[in-house]
Amino acid sequence: MTVMRISESRTEFKLKNPPEDSISSVKFAPKSNQFLLVSSWDNSVRLYDISTNVERHKYTHDLPVLDVCFRDAVHSYSGGLDNTLKMYDFNSNMETVMGEHKDAIRCVEFANEINAVVTGSWDGSVKLWDNRAPQCVGTYNQGNERVYTMSVIGEKFVVGLSGRKIFVWDVRNMSQVNQRRESSLKYQTRCIRVFPNKQGYVLSSIEGRVAVEYLDSNPEVQKKKYAFKCHRIKEGGIEKIYPVNAISFHSVYNTFATGGSDGYVNIWDGFNKKRLCQFHRYNTSITSLSFCHDGSALAIACSQLEDSDEVEDPKPEDTIYIRYVTDQETKPK
Repeated sequence: MTVMRISESRTEFKLKNPPEDSISSVKFAPKSNQFLLVSSWDNSVRLYDISTNVERHKYTHDLPVLDVCFRDAVHSYSGGLDNTLKMYDFNSNMETVMGEHKDAIRCVEFANEINAVVTGSWDGSVKLWDNRAPQCVGTYNQGNERVYTMSVIGEKFVVGLSGRKIFVWDVRNMSQVNQRRESSLKYQTRCIRVFPNKQGYVLSSIEGRVAVEYLDSNPEVQKKKYAFKCHRIKEGGIEKIYPVNAISFHSVYNTFATGGSDGYVNIWDGFNKKRLCQFHRYNTSITSLSFCHDGSALAIACSQLEDSDEVEDPKPEDTIYIRYVTDQETKPK
């Protein structure tokens, strides 16, 4: 298969004043290609204006922050190893402690469908939070397995758990799990993202593989699911296999980017089973990816993973790249 390799150019730049430790999550604001939230193992959450390359705001937790999300243009939510969910108002520079889990908060997402925050924790639960009042409005057991990753699009809510289990929920009715699945990949789940059209989801594992799954249980639809190998490098006749840490969907084209511990970002057309392009190799592992709402820019977080087997010495610089992507790179052929 011929792959278009994209070299570094004026379409890409580094954000100034990056976090001082590994970057755990990057997320663009809704309906914006200007504001980017970044959480880090340096205990901080930062808001960047990428149009001027300026850090606008910064607030902290007591321990490393593992995930962050926007509610709207001026409010963020964040959680991490201090077990605490915080809301921050960038207009007033005020923070509110919403509540906590019994263990680390691994995932934080905003569910527009129900106007609520959703958190997933290593305590084996998912919680819903009312954004109008700092309180938890529901706790939902995930089979007592750690929540590793989750994704919400509309009413569809998919949770990836430590034992390779996948729970599919409907955020409008959390009284029961809609589907209980097992990952089609043999190894631990690293990231899950629901397709923008809500037909299915893409998940990645620590063992250089990605699976495209469909939610409709009709056997004809299920025949379309598949998995493929990626983020592998042959050196000296030996294939090195890397975790696929990050996935982000292009909201316009339904194509998606993957980022791996090999330092590469690939763009895929999941429906036609094609790789569209591969960017140049970055300085270390890709830990998080985020397309902005119109798909014109991709934020790429590069950090040595805290749980990585491959410790580089000296530790590579923690960097966030902003890449303005083209239709050639992201549009199905």
